[in-house]
Order: sequence, then structure tokens, then C-alpha cells
Amino acid sequence: MAPLGDFTGVAMKPKIHPKYVEATITCACGHQVKTRSTKKEIKVDVCSACHPFYTGKQKLLDSAGRVERYLRKYGLEKEAGGEESVDKTEEEKADE
Repeated sequence: MAPLGDFTGVAMKPKIHPKYVEATITCACGHQVKTRSTKKEIKVDVCSACHPFYTGKQKLLDSAGRVERYLRKYGLEKEAGGEESVDKTEEEKADE
């Protein structure tokens, strides 16, 4: 009797496995990686060439002005220091 995990000489069932072909993974930044997969082309948004964790660069992704829309919705204003603050209270307005 063969030990557990020894699958030498055991054939896979025919006609049930997908084709395993050479594939190209393409990132939105243009970086391409060749590998093997059941799909010929795979498109991804980020990869190790452009992801901030690997590159050390901080990248702000603001799709369609969502940050500005959030600030307008909740009445926040950007200060000169770049921080957001809530509108002034009645007392602060009276002090001016």
C-alpha cells in the first residue's frame, strides 16, 4: 500500500479539467506579467509595480471628485493647513 500523499502514477480524470494556458496579467499602469492560468488575459487595477505598499509612494485616488462631494455634503471646508474643519459655531461667528 502506498503512503498517503504519494500520487505518482495516478492519472487525472479526462475531460473535466480546464485548459491551463500561458496568460498575460496587465495592470492599469501598463506593467505586464507572464504566467499560466485558465484565462489568456487578466486585467488588474494595481500591481506590485504601482501599489503604494511596494513603491513607498502615496497615491490619492479620487474618482469623480468624491472627496469634494463629501466635503460639500457634510459642510466641511479645507483650511490652509490641509485639514478639514466643521463650520464655525454661532459663538465663533459673534466673536468676529
